[in-house]
Amino acid sequence: MLAALTLVTGLAALALAAWCGFAAYRDQPTKDWHFIGMAVVSVLALAQLVVGIVQLARGEKPEQGTTIFVAYLIGAFACVPAAGFMSLTERTRWGSVTVAAGGVVLAVLEVRLYDIWGG
Repeated sequence: MLAALTLVTGLAALALAAWCGFAAYRDQPTKDWHFIGMAVVSVLALAQLVVGIVQLARGEKPEQGTTIFVAYLIGAFACVPAAGFMSLTERTRWGSVTVAAGGVVLAVLEVRLYDIWGG
């Protein structure tokens, strides 16, 4: 697993969480700029998913098991898009809170992915 990609994805997720948390604090729903931020974080998570699958295909194995690693990879990839979709249905400050929570969850998943791989 690429430690640098994991770190960048986790930090981007935390930045998105802080940004949307600030919007929620200001009583604002998610706006177009927030969705662009979600897209950037989702592309990073997609890159991590691809890298993880390629490494598994090359024969490298995570320390704590392939099944749990793949499950966390898929969960990390789906986390922010799911939060973004839910924020579309809730066009109040709580939509921003949902995306902020999704960013925090993704950051925690990144730490766990690093741990599962053997970091």
